[in-house]
Amino acid sequence: MGLRRLLAILMIICRYRLDQLIPIEQLPWQARLLARLGPWRLFPTPSLSRGERLRLALESLGPIFIKFGQLLSTRRDLLPPDIADELAHLQDRVPPFPSTVAVGVIEKALGQGVDELFDNFQREALASASIAQVHCATLKTGQDVVVKVVRPGIERTIGEDIRLMQSIARLVKRHLPDGRRLRPEEVVEDYRHTIYDELDLQREGANTSQLRRNFANSDILYVPEVHWDYTRRNVLVIERIHGIPVTDVETLKAQGTDMKKLAERGVEIFFTQVFRDSFFHADMHPGNIFVAEGRPNSPQYIAIDCAIIGSLSDFDQYYLARNLLAIFQRNYREVAELHVECGWVPPTTKVHEFEAAIRSVSEPIFEKPLADISFGQLLIYLFQTARRFDMEVQPSLVLLQKTLLNIEGLGRQLYPQLDLWSTAMPFLERWIRDRYSPQTMLKRVSHRLPGWLEQLPQLPETLLERPSPHSSENELLRLQLQQVEQESQQRQRRHRNLGLGLFAIGAAYVAASPAAQQSLTQLPAGSIALAVVALYFFIRAR
Repeated sequence: MGLRRLLAILMIICRYRLDQLIPIEQLPWQARLLARLGPWRLFPTPSLSRGERLRLALESLGPIFIKFGQLLSTRRDLLPPDIADELAHLQDRVPPFPSTVAVGVIEKALGQGVDELFDNFQREALASASIAQVHCATLKTGQDVVVKVVRPGIERTIGEDIRLMQSIARLVKRHLPDGRRLRPEEVVEDYRHTIYDELDLQREGANTSQLRRNFANSDILYVPEVHWDYTRRNVLVIERIHGIPVTDVETLKAQGTDMKKLAERGVEIFFTQVFRDSFFHADMHPGNIFVAEGRPNSPQYIAIDCAIIGSLSDFDQYYLARNLLAIFQRNYREVAELHVECGWVPPTTKVHEFEAAIRSVSEPIFEKPLADISFGQLLIYLFQTARRFDMEVQPSLVLLQKTLLNIEGLGRQLYPQLDLWSTAMPFLERWIRDRYSPQTMLKRVSHRLPGWLEQLPQLPETLLERPSPHSSENELLRLQLQQVEQESQQRQRRHRNLGLGLFAIGAAYVAASPAAQQSLTQLPAGSIALAVVALYFFIRAR
């Protein structure tokens, strides 16, 4: 990092006395000595709260630290409430860079002048953020679009600041009592991936296209179209949308919008993205969400800025859904057991003690009316309780928690009586029921069957390659299996023609007989897949 940047950071630390936010008594003696003799001791303490001082310092440090503060504001499991609340006020109020620079970036990336590319291009930026700014334009085809341009030179600034954050994270992990459990290096690493992903506008375009496909022809969510011919790593051209900002409640009510349905559809969109698609928009703050005009009785959301996308593994999906249902049902024993079973807390955790701690946190909340219960806040309380049982931060769930808080807060703003519980619980019950239905299980088996069959001939060798104290017995078994395999290959050669003949006869019958076609199309897809599998194993068994 350059000396000038380091000195600027040091001055901001001194001005806002950020040294007072560090628990000095928990540091090693060398760090305690430095803290007591540092230059910040010469500066007076501002008459501001610690949260305000931290927020103003991050704003002074620039856009990269602002975005990091925004990320931290979602980690209420790590921060005191007063600091988290203050960091939540951070905004990307970054002055735009000159339009001549933006035009130069566009023309270099696309290889043509803006007058050749667009029928109209507005030099004045529509909006400006820390990473990029947006200009309105019209294509030669007459389509209205927005052109997003990455801020020049931002990558080098990001690299310098990320290296500083990594150094601080290593110190926190090494010297603070909770440093290892909080996993600060992973938090910074997640941020590094997030910020660099935002620099790649082609990636954002791909995310947008995927989300658009997931909700194609949907009545509840619209995602604008990406114009790939005009998109590069540092330039993104996308359909311009016209909608009502989701926070403009007065305009929404003026057009007669069904606010209850609008709020409930926001919850439905969230759970659909998480559990149906495992691909969810993880930056759904109000600036990225609009409501379509002219649809008051069937309100439709419009989502933009898909740079940050979250995804869960099948493992996380399953345990998350079961945990949420157990919480809904106030089955604290199952919540505790699931945390141990999925490895969120150590296997040595005493389940009955963990269950009692969860109950003591949850019961006072459940005594409130359902409309007054914040589900996102309850999850935060549960995570804070789990800290006493050495629960590690789960990076895969961080974006999910942040998005859930955003969605719930937005829903309550639109419709204060929103009951997230009654909206979400049927969805989760249906998802678990469908996931383990015979049809779904057969479909998953059919999907994986070719891979299993491909690996089947190598299975005996794989088993024999495992270390065993009975090496002589293994050698004899290997020879026996080799003989069995040779005989199996001979049977396969004899029956390959039989299998092909049966397939040809069946295909010819279907092609020639409309009645057969009709009867086959009326069969469930799972039955056809099962018949094919049974036929395959029948031929192999011969």
